[in-house]
Amino acid sequence: MSSAKGKPAVRVLSHRRVYDGKILSLELDEIQEEGGTKALREVVRHRGSVAAIPVDDEGRLVLVRQYRHPVGQALWEVPAGVLEKGESPEQAIRRELEEEVGRRAGHLEPLVTFHPTPGFCDEVLHLFRATRLEEAPVHPDDDEVLEVKWYTLDAARGLLHAGEIKDAKTVIALLMESEQRARKATR
Repeated sequence: MSSAKGKPAVRVLSHRRVYDGKILSLELDEIQEEGGTKALREVVRHRGSVAAIPVDDEGRLVLVRQYRHPVGQALWEVPAGVLEKGESPEQAIRRELEEEVGRRAGHLEPLVTFHPTPGFCDEVLHLFRATRLEEAPVHPDDDEVLEVKWYTLDAARGLLHAGEIKDAKTVIALLMESEQRARKATR
């Protein structure tokens, strides 16, 4: 039986927090799903994140390459970061753009808010398009080693099709930028 908002009727039978870290926590929930099925769910609780596709006046976009330990490789991604306590998504992405690529956005356009990995994590990612960019001092976090590079949209899509871009938020950002430019071209 579902609730009024279409949410399945799930009961939490037991709950245990297993780990508390700097950006996430891990919980184990025993649940009873609709129909009586019992299951153990590992849930990562995440404080949320932001990302942006920065686009300059010539239509080029910036990607950053950094080592991602969980997948054991350096990945090309749009600039992104974790929400700090009390920070709005807009404040967070402005901070990240300055830290990672040395740019201030004169205009931020919200593109989409989504759950990157809802099968095990409650993270909410806020994706923006950043334009009217001005130079700012770069000051990456102490544990970040970044390569920053400007690309045309076609070159970035080439990286995607060559398997060089594997990050979901970046794939979504490139698809949305392509869609937006296609809409403008047909006007």
